Amino acid sequence: MTDALGSIHGFAARVLLAYAVVLGIWGAYKYIRDHELGGGFRASYLIMAALTALQGLLGLAAFLLGARPGELLHVVYGIFAVLFLPGAYLYGQNGSRRRETVILAGAAWIVSIAYLRGIATA
Repeated sequence: MTDALGSIHGFAARVLLAYAVVLGIWGAYKYIRDHELGGGFRASYLIMAALTALQGLLGLAAFLLGARPGELLHVVYGIFAVLFLPGAYLYGQNGSRRRETVILAGAAWIVSIAYLRGIATA
């Protein structure tokens, strides 16, 4: 059971990394072209935040069943991502739409680094 959860957790981490990079590119394109974010981007961002929380629950379940990451820093990157994404979303709601675009695009890039570091410390 622990091996299965670990495999799912590892695969989901790579999927989330790719997802975050796609959102980062999408948001950067919108910012460079001076376009506002649409509902599709916002929904995709919130889906990423929800999937990150689900990923954290998978990791917690694996941890409780006895699996341990290579470094404790792995857990810190996970906690950061789970808290950072909704915080950036809420912070981006205040101000202009252009500001929202740069905050959410930047958040996608930042969390992709956290995902990558989490994978590296697994």
